[in-house]
Amino acid sequence: MKKKIEYSDLPPGDEPIGELEIIEDFLPPPEELVFKKDNTKITIALSRSSVEFFKKEAKKHHTQYQKMIRNLLDEYVARHDS
Repeated sequence: MKKKIEYSDLPPGDEPIGELEIIEDFLPPPEELVFKKDNTKITIALSRSSVEFFKKEAKKHHTQYQKMIRNLLDEYVARHDS
């Protein structure tokens, strides 16, 4: 049997909404959406297992594996660049 729907007599917006969870902002700022990064094309040989890993992960996250590798390298440089 379906659960009975209970309606409130409170005006819209005054109903209790329960526990809230604040999530970290994951969207890039607008300035990152406007300009394309200055990329350099290269040829690189990677291990088959690394490429297979990134392809599998990219498929799960609906993105490009090359972009994941590029972002990984960019993050590494940002953390180690003095």
